[in-house]
Amino acid sequence: MKLTDDEKKDKNVFKQIITENWERFKKKYPSYNKPYYEETIQKTLLCGTEQGGYTEYRCVDCGQGVRRVPFTCKSCFCLSCAKVYTDEVVSQVSKMLRPGVKYRHIVLTIPKQLREVFYKDRHNGKLLSEFMRTGYKCIEEVVGVVVKREVKIGIIMVLQTHGRSGQYNPHLHTLVTNGGINEKREEWKELGYLPFEIIHTKWQYQLLNMIKEQVPTKEMKKTVDILYKGYPKGFVANISKGEAPEKAKGLAKYLAKYMASPPISVRRIIKYNGETVTYWYNDHETKARKEETVDVLTFIGRMVQHILPKGFQRVRYYGLQATRTYKKWSEVIKEGIKNFGKDVKGAYEVVASRSYRKRYMESSGKDPLGCPFCGHEMKIWTMWHPKYGVIYDEKKNIKQGKYEEYSKSGDGQRSSIRGSSGVLQVSMLPLSI
Repeated sequence: MKLTDDEKKDKNVFKQIITENWERFKKKYPSYNKPYYEETIQKTLLCGTEQGGYTEYRCVDCGQGVRRVPFTCKSCFCLSCAKVYTDEVVSQVSKMLRPGVKYRHIVLTIPKQLREVFYKDRHNGKLLSEFMRTGYKCIEEVVGVVVKREVKIGIIMVLQTHGRSGQYNPHLHTLVTNGGINEKREEWKELGYLPFEIIHTKWQYQLLNMIKEQVPTKEMKKTVDILYKGYPKGFVANISKGEAPEKAKGLAKYLAKYMASPPISVRRIIKYNGETVTYWYNDHETKARKEETVDVLTFIGRMVQHILPKGFQRVRYYGLQATRTYKKWSEVIKEGIKNFGKDVKGAYEVVASRSYRKRYMESSGKDPLGCPFCGHEMKIWTMWHPKYGVIYDEKKNIKQGKYEEYSKSGDGQRSSIRGSSGVLQVSMLPLSI
């Protein structure tokens, strides 16, 4: 896939910014001089280069075609990998959407006064985990109030820590089942109108109680009192307007731009002059394009502050979305939805994760693994990792006789393995990519 000069510039400018300023950034902000930040940064810098590891493909028909495909980091931090990361989230979420079940998209936000509290805890993620659990607890309670029953709902929840300008602003994107199971009566209760007022006040109550428990200080108690008085109608919780796509593929893609987007797109970087970075974003309130120029270290800070602790699960499944719980109640859910006139035949479409090969073919119309000399499909020959070295060696497999059982002809004679231009030619290898 050939990139234009502008596309190459877009792709490399973020790496340039990090490469030239990362050490200086760590010295000025030592709280970021931690192994999990360093690991993510190094993966980003090596992303798409052979130094970061690669898979080598060779043509086993003519022996001449060779292509190395560098590994990518697939990180939501890496702006070059943002599209791949989004595809992965779309695939993951769409597979978890239950056939026949309707979902609502609800966003739970926090007031500006609490952003600093979450920012200070960003290194271990404990507060963010409690934040997500509290979101689930709040919405389940709201649904119970509306349907006048204690119910178990299903939620797919995604943590997002950035606002449109890249600044630290943690909030929750949730896909909520349009109803829940009353476990005592073993029945499905459908959710009708969902009043904003209840969500706002319940979210305020649940969030502030959680904050007081997790940060039990006098200062926090004062802050909580101020927030109750300053927000008499509760905290903001947005419910998406209009009908979201009904199929899982459409619904997951509809939410991907909210749920899985990086702090900013690499194409939104307008200029980098070594000292400052200029980029643009769509203002949340005015909806208009807004440009901002910041010191390069400030820009890096706005990016790296969204790197979550290693092992932290950004996407979580609660209640009926947990596989075991759904299996337990699936028949009750289907029967309940049927009674409400819903179609439960399973019209949702599962999205398969797209490989490098598929993405390349979609964008260029060419097969990247087609041999340029004979046109046959090239096979995996070697895989090399910077930490573990050679992790796959097809030539070694052949020398050790791994495929001897496949190379015998019908009369018991072995087929020959021919050499061509120093490359072993094994047309009978049962390989696939």
